[in-house]
Amino acid sequence: MTRVVAGTAGGRTLRVPTRGTRPTSERVREALFSRLEHLDAVAGARVLDLYAGSGALGIEAASRGAAAVTLVDSARVAVDACRANVAALRLPLVTVVGERAERFVQRPVAAPWDLVLIDPPYDLDEDVLAEVLARLAGPTALDPDGVVVVERSSRSPEPRWPTDLGPTDRRAYGETVVWFASPDASPDETHASSAPGSRPR
Repeated sequence: MTRVVAGTAGGRTLRVPTRGTRPTSERVREALFSRLEHLDAVAGARVLDLYAGSGALGIEAASRGAAAVTLVDSARVAVDACRANVAALRLPLVTVVGERAERFVQRPVAAPWDLVLIDPPYDLDEDVLAEVLARLAGPTALDPDGVVVVERSSRSPEPRWPTDLGPTDRRAYGETVVWFASPDASPDETHASSAPGSRPR
């Protein structure tokens, strides 16, 4: 069972697609959003949730005070689950888009995103992920103070970051690794916080 961890919809159950998705565990979501709230990256934010699956990450952001959330997934079962969850939880500021993430990020946006959550299938080709990250880099797609979160398997290599986006932190939770990145990442900060031994604080 997948539930919203906290906020206005805290404790509510989410519908999960019957196949093709790997929902982020409640433990990882709780730790992830604790970190994001410490960074003041959620309340009032414009949030993009790519490869949304059930929409758990984006819905968690909405529950915790995000101003607007867009859930993007290309699988019909995922889109149906996202729409059912948004309707059941009565989240009018959450939009569901049925489209490939790689195509969606090529579109111009009305305003830069403040927070981008990327939780693709673990078998997603690294070149595809690199292209998505490259499309998100730059002030027209991502706010200069914005945060990008990438969730990957502990067996996956570090994402290939574009020039205008770099990692600021790496957190490991069992088989899951979460990377935090921002446009203003400094080389020294990246080195220190991305060490393989990093663990949740």
